[in-house]
Amino acid sequence: MKIRFIIFFLIITFSGILLFAQDKKVLPDFCISETELELYKLINNYRKDKGLPPIELSKSLSFVAKTHAKDLAENYKESDRCNMHSWSKKGDWVSCCYTNNHRKAECMWYKPRELTNYQGIGYEIAFYSSYPADLENQVEASLEGWKKSKGHNTIIINRGQWKKAHWKSIGIGIYEEYVVAWLGQEVDTDGKPLMCE
Repeated sequence: MKIRFIIFFLIITFSGILLFAQDKKVLPDFCISETELELYKLINNYRKDKGLPPIELSKSLSFVAKTHAKDLAENYKESDRCNMHSWSKKGDWVSCCYTNNHRKAECMWYKPRELTNYQGIGYEIAFYSSYPADLENQVEASLEGWKKSKGHNTIIINRGQWKKAHWKSIGIGIYEEYVVAWLGQEVDTDGKPLMCE
């Protein structure tokens, strides 16, 4: 009797995992804006200046980036405790308060797996600017801000602890005052996002 129960439990659990995985599809019509594409190009140009190869634009990571940028704009409250890598309780994801000691790093790392079919770990860089009405300045300001921040700059140009990372996918998301980029070492099997009309 116990063996039947265990087998039944395993079948139900495995079925639930499969259903959860199937529900994580990025919408086929997901698209990025020209502004987001411009930031993607600026990042790759900056990498090229440093002798680094370009990173492929990722549909899945762009979806995660846009989702988080929107969550930040609508729900994030700046505090000494929770930084911009935090996720609110107001969405279809696991929420977390990301603290500066990186104890909740898994909350960020596994968001691509949680929200999309992307199976790699994701690493986020985020920027808040006061240029929502002037998108060109917002894009330039975000890249300049990341360049000036040692922690963000080293991720973009593979320095320090990121020297051995081989970025194969990048996603860009901009929503109101928030600019977000996600990097991953796995190829995105869902390919590139569409361009918004």
